[in-house]
Amino acid sequence: MTLLAAARVSAPVFPLVVEQSGVTLRDERAGDVAARERLLDDSFGSARFEKTCERLREGRLAARSLALVARDGESLVGTLRFWHVEAGDAPALLLGPLAVAQSHRDLGLGAALMRMGLERAQSLGHEAVILVGDEPYYSRFGFAHAPMRGLDLPGWYDPARFLGLEFEPGALARATGMVVATGALERRRISRAA
Repeated sequence: MTLLAAARVSAPVFPLVVEQSGVTLRDERAGDVAARERLLDDSFGSARFEKTCERLREGRLAARSLALVARDGESLVGTLRFWHVEAGDAPALLLGPLAVAQSHRDLGLGAALMRMGLERAQSLGHEAVILVGDEPYYSRFGFAHAPMRGLDLPGWYDPARFLGLEFEPGALARATGMVVATGALERRRISRAA
């Protein structure tokens, strides 16, 4: 078996499309960006740009194979993305934002996006995921405050909402220090005057 063939065998294979309540869940595409941004504006308002987690995402690309959308026909009705970070001295993913259109809430789309994203993250070999969010919602996916005790975020946040999930036991419990962004930088287009 050639090295290339071995790489194909060992690479995780993800479904390109998953159906949930008549809605298609799939990888985000370039054509989804404007609709995703509108959904995030509708869900969180302009204050989303002031949040500490936004500082960790700003100017970075989402983690490969971990930018997901939910579409109902032509309408983008859900989004979830993950970002590479160092949680103190441990590599991790930052989850968020997760958003579902008001018209499609209570259909289980947020939970479906979460399951799809977390399953992918784990199969890609990531050891831990962190987020800032509501523990009553995220605890059903295994997130808890306890693994985050040795970690801090660069800016204001509510420590009770700083949650982590370990795919590898102890991945976050051993980590100490500041969470910093490590993902690939976005390429920005520079317009040139003619």
